Amino acid sequence: MGKASRRRTNRPSHTESRPAPAPFVARPFEGLPSETEWVALREILPAATGAVTLTTDGATTPATVCTVLPLAWPALHRNGGELFVATQSGATSGDPSRDIAAALLLAADADEGTPITAVPNPGADSPRLQDVLDTTIPFEVTIHDGFDFWVGNNALDKDGQESLDRANESAIPTERVSGGDSVYWCVINGRSYVRWVLPYDEDTATAALARLHAGDADRLTPNARLLGAFRACGLLVPVWEVPADAKAGDFPDAVAAMATALESATADTTALTADERRARAGLLNRQVTLR
Repeated sequence: MGKASRRRTNRPSHTESRPAPAPFVARPFEGLPSETEWVALREILPAATGAVTLTTDGATTPATVCTVLPLAWPALHRNGGELFVATQSGATSGDPSRDIAAALLLAADADEGTPITAVPNPGADSPRLQDVLDTTIPFEVTIHDGFDFWVGNNALDKDGQESLDRANESAIPTERVSGGDSVYWCVINGRSYVRWVLPYDEDTATAALARLHAGDADRLTPNARLLGAFRACGLLVPVWEVPADAKAGDFPDAVAAMATALESATADTTALTADERRARAGLLNRQVTLR
């Protein structure tokens, strides 16, 4: 046997030793309490946190899920033992649930005061958030004016305080709107918007909005028009532009009414009419996929 043949014969198979890559998951946060809140944390909120409980090896550990951490760290084991994991630090696989779980587990194993600066690509066997969090506990998101939650009660030096101040100045003003779940008012470049993470899959939500648009019922208020929608983690996030001087407290009744209209429209299983199909085509043209 020639040398080339022996090399081919004795060479180990890479496919045997390499773990299978993590599969793409269209709705990565499905099955977690408050899926729409997870999507909001991941995609549209600037500064927000939520408490979770990590369950590993029979032990439970409290942790904080947040939008971002300093220097885009995926996670942090802060001095004092607090665990933080960021949802917007980027993706290494097609499943953000696996990415975030991997970062959180690394932080739990790290020494106090250690940031997690990189996360290896999770594989198909890597745990997801649904596997390592106590999903019986409700998940509630708190919106912050800035990023002071990064430091808590810890003192900062001058450079650190200046960095935090710059981050706070860049945060988009955002407030929760009552009357529905995962509805947020924000101001971007002097214009005001209401963004709503709907709990239905993308196709169902798009058809529902098309039915409302064809019936001239898609305005949140008479002067709040539907601009379009984001596709985010398998859900739809419609965006209404509202008067520039409007505030979050102006919309609870309108949101409650729209929630009822959306529920009725999503329950309608009849075929779309010609007008509704045209409305759906227009909505699809105005949809933008986040990430």
